[in-house]
Amino acid sequence: MSDEIFIRRTLSLAKRAQGRTSPNPMVGAVLVKNGRTIAEGYHKKAGTPHAEAVALERAGEKARGATLYVNLEPCCHTDKRTPPCTGRIIASGVRRVVVAMTDPNPKVSGKGTAELRRAGITVVSGIEEDRARTLNEHYIKYISTGSPFVILKTAMTLDGKIATPEGESQWITGEKARAEVQRLRGSVDAIMTAIGTVRMDNPRLTCRIRGRRSPVRIIIDPRLETGPDAQVLSCPPDTVVVTRKSGPAGKKLLLRQRGIDLLEHQQDRVDLAWLMKTLGSRGITSVLVEGGASLNSSCLESGIVDRVMFFIAPKMIGGRDSVPVVGGRSYRRLAEAHRVVGTKIRRLGEDFLIEGLIEK
Repeated sequence: MSDEIFIRRTLSLAKRAQGRTSPNPMVGAVLVKNGRTIAEGYHKKAGTPHAEAVALERAGEKARGATLYVNLEPCCHTDKRTPPCTGRIIASGVRRVVVAMTDPNPKVSGKGTAELRRAGITVVSGIEEDRARTLNEHYIKYISTGSPFVILKTAMTLDGKIATPEGESQWITGEKARAEVQRLRGSVDAIMTAIGTVRMDNPRLTCRIRGRRSPVRIIIDPRLETGPDAQVLSCPPDTVVVTRKSGPAGKKLLLRQRGIDLLEHQQDRVDLAWLMKTLGSRGITSVLVEGGASLNSSCLESGIVDRVMFFIAPKMIGGRDSVPVVGGRSYRRLAEAHRVVGTKIRRLGEDFLIEGLIEK
């Protein structure tokens, strides 16, 4: 069997922990000897043993002379809770290591594979690298820039509308598309929306899949117009309201008394690039934007969006006064348009999901 097949298996194993490993990457490991798998493992969540350690523990003495497959370069540094994997690999007697990609973490970034080579282990790198990078795109963006990976998600009709003139939007898409959104919510650290969506839809912004954590809710509300009965305030420790420093002191006090975290900014309009850096400093590695036309426009214009996910229903609302996907100013030339690359299309019941990366 080829190296590609075993690396794909590591990716499959790694994905089992989606939404649970942040701020760590998702990693899977497979030990192979004489063409047969002798042990597997994956990193289940931050603070638990790394994938390589799990596989080596399960293999025991059988690991000697084997090939280790892993989707990310093994670490060579000690973090707060787990020892380096390179030492464990060297001590195990593994003969060959195949990795999908170099770890962009400056503490590793080629140092792990170099240490293995110095110990006489054959190292092959770059197998199925594109797939490996897609799997850990949240981690890669965060560890490289300090800012979270941002996904702009929307549900729309065939004619590009997200709501009727009266604001009705529930539900544009069907059950399978909405189930996919729940899985998406369970894979990110935070969900961000704005006051307009809170007032119109009164969303909970939680993940309703059993066993999955709900992300932090981030509400952009410059004038503190979120009502006391808003569902997004129902779990205070997990809600951040972004508002102006000059906002009403009385409302701020009431929110703080309820345990709501207030993140204050100086300008009337939120600097979204600043907000992403601030969230990154709090350990948030990924943000899912679930807003309306205005927030979608602001996110795109600010350049914070990395991936777009458009859930499209076979319906048409029509009319100039229906709500479009993206508001704000229009670009006068096609050359100015946001280009989406690496697009993929999936069918979800009667609906379609089109997704891709924003070309930077």
